[in-house]
Amino acid sequence: MREIELFYLADCPYCRLARRAVEELKEENPARADIQIDWIEESERPELAEARDYYYVPAIFRNGEKLYEARPTHDYDTIKARIREALDLVLAG
Repeated sequence: MREIELFYLADCPYCRLARRAVEELKEENPARADIQIDWIEESERPELAEARDYYYVPAIFRNGEKLYEARPTHDYDTIKARIREALDLVLAG
């Protein structure tokens, strides 16, 4: 199964944009809906967050490898493009 971890914070505006982007990307390409996304609220699962190397959220990992980490300068289009790249990388195998 294709699976990724997406670390987020509930009050993070970038994370809200990421959630919106994921939904749009799934609609654009139904194959992306086959990817299991484990949404991990960082403050609720600190042991998982500490096991990964990132500073900013949202952050996406597959098998412990970081595929994307947001930056404060990222706007919606950048976030969506980077998430698209991560999801398509997972689809490619």
